[in-house]
Amino acid sequence: MILSNLNNAAELSKLGPRFKQLFDYLASHDILSAPLGRIDIDGDNLYISNVLQEGKTREERKLEIHRKYIDVQVLLEGTEMMGWKPLEEIKSYEGEYSAEKDIRFSTEKADTYFTLRAGQLAIFYPEDGHAPAIAEGKFRKFIAKVRV
Repeated sequence: MILSNLNNAAELSKLGPRFKQLFDYLASHDILSAPLGRIDIDGDNLYISNVLQEGKTREERKLEIHRKYIDVQVLLEGTEMMGWKPLEEIKSYEGEYSAEKDIRFSTEKADTYFTLRAGQLAIFYPEDGHAPAIAEGKFRKFIAKVRV
């Protein structure tokens, strides 16, 4: 997991060619003014889900795990709390992994919680169990999906 903000886009671009594509795209487009929904940058290899979300409580949010994608979650407006727990410490799951949706949920809760403010971001790798969208009310963010 990486915590950072958009001011560090040049450094974050060094994480790999798809990260460079993502941060170059963000530098040249106003995501906050873009319509909600999916924004393709490189088909299924790199895309953004631009969302307005209703927050949930810690108790309602489940840890989620992805295998095919790295999540780059950038808060655009509001505040959002997220939870984290390393994959190797997660022992209990709810259902099977969905290859179609690239997600599996855990019945466990996060060990660590942190709060993002507008312009801040969290990058979750497949080894990072994470529980996003913990907030009061609505908030705007985008979730970039970077194929591993």
